[in-house]
Amino acid sequence: MEKKKIVIIGGGTAGITGAALLLKKFSPEDIAIIDPSDVHYYQPLWTLVGGGVSKKEETVRPMASVIPEGVQWLKTKAKEFDPENNMVVLQDGKKLQYEMLLVAPGIQLDWNKIEGLEETLGKNGVCSNYDFHQAEKTWKTIDSFTGGTAIFTFPSTPIKCAGAPQKIMWLAEETFRQKGIREKSRVIFLSAGGGIFGIPKYRASLEKLMKERGIEGIFHHDLIKIDSVNKVAIARNMETGEELKINYDMIHVSPHQSAPDFIKSSPLSTGDELGYVEVDKHTMQHKRFPNIFSIGDASSLPCSKTGAAIRKQAPLCALNMYQFSANQKPSHLYDGYASCPLVVDRGHVILAEFGYDGKILETFPFDQAQPRRSMWILKKNLLPSMYWNLMLKGWA
Repeated sequence: MEKKKIVIIGGGTAGITGAALLLKKFSPEDIAIIDPSDVHYYQPLWTLVGGGVSKKEETVRPMASVIPEGVQWLKTKAKEFDPENNMVVLQDGKKLQYEMLLVAPGIQLDWNKIEGLEETLGKNGVCSNYDFHQAEKTWKTIDSFTGGTAIFTFPSTPIKCAGAPQKIMWLAEETFRQKGIREKSRVIFLSAGGGIFGIPKYRASLEKLMKERGIEGIFHHDLIKIDSVNKVAIARNMETGEELKINYDMIHVSPHQSAPDFIKSSPLSTGDELGYVEVDKHTMQHKRFPNIFSIGDASSLPCSKTGAAIRKQAPLCALNMYQFSANQKPSHLYDGYASCPLVVDRGHVILAEFGYDGKILETFPFDQAQPRRSMWILKKNLLPSMYWNLMLKGWA
């Protein structure tokens, strides 16, 4: 049976960044990455693909090009975990032992949780930026819109990039204005949450923009069904259970999300419906299996699920794993930092930065709750370059 000092589950942002940082303390031959994908995506740019600003080809590269040199890549799926015996069972039945395990498979899109969504996605006015192949269809849907009701949804589960459901709404609304059809268009933000954004400082600015641009907010409502034949969206009131029906001409859907099924059914899971990897929110160490760590979207860390969060998690987790390997107690603590560049039009971004309990953790010496062109340049040009050339290589 093959054995590695470190096994990493997932070749996404968390897995690749984690591997690059672990190489500062461990040898390449000590590490194996398990991921079946041929390609690696920079998903934050899918919003701009859906908004007609960027091309989807800009967001993808071969997986082989981002795997750190010398690290073993097992191009297969992890099927089961046996943490009592420090073992991962692969899809083909082979077993791989580890001294330490970093679990970072990303999040699962549960399209099937909304009745009628899967069969109509990408047509009949139904779109979503939460898939590489669907993002450009979002732009086609927005660009072909001639007026009527446009709905943008936010689900009841935690999701990756919680700002994405509204970013595409702002870009769509701007498009409607530019095409001269805004006056005959109703724009609705249909959210299971209680407001446009969870952090009060940024919510105040966004609510002001909603009022200025005539966007209607319907909150505490979770989309549960799409009747594509009659073009009706059906949402459940989170407080009363009553159903609300809204006729639409286009609808951008953000699907329910959860940990991948193989995580949910494993001993690593929190055991609830979402099934995340159960870790300490500061050390990222598993609560029951001390040689297991988890970062990124599949972890139970109670923070926003963003690439910026991983950028802060990964260095601390790598140091904690090194301490564990040296028989020391992990002491590097993650504060819940996350960043959300909220695109409010083609040229302006509100850069929300915050940590656990909504603590503001801003980088720049100005009010980041105000839309700024400099932050648009950061979002559109600087962050993608930083991602490919620095973050994935453990340099940022």
